[in-house]
Amino acid sequence: MHHLSPEMKSCIDECLHCYSVCLSTAMGHCLELGGKHTEKQHFTLMMACAEICRTSAHFMLIGSEHHKHTCGECAEICNECADDCERIGDMQECVEACRRCAESCREMAA
Repeated sequence: MHHLSPEMKSCIDECLHCYSVCLSTAMGHCLELGGKHTEKQHFTLMMACAEICRTSAHFMLIGSEHHKHTCGECAEICNECADDCERIGDMQECVEACRRCAESCREMAA
């Protein structure tokens, strides 16, 4: 197995945590509440966020040099998702997971 730096290991953890939080929040919290929580733009953004987090973690785990690109995109989408979840409200866990992941991915992409 290739060597993962502590920074990369930490970023993988943040990505997988954000993936889990976004997906479970969307599928549980948002679907239960409906209304603005299930508006197409918001719900699609949450699904995109979960998927890019999972993909970025995957790229780092397999040692792909392309992780810089996925992490760059991940940071952007996580920020967008955090802003949108904040706008809608009552989604603090998701906001925090997205912000932490964005920060970690921004460093990996650099």
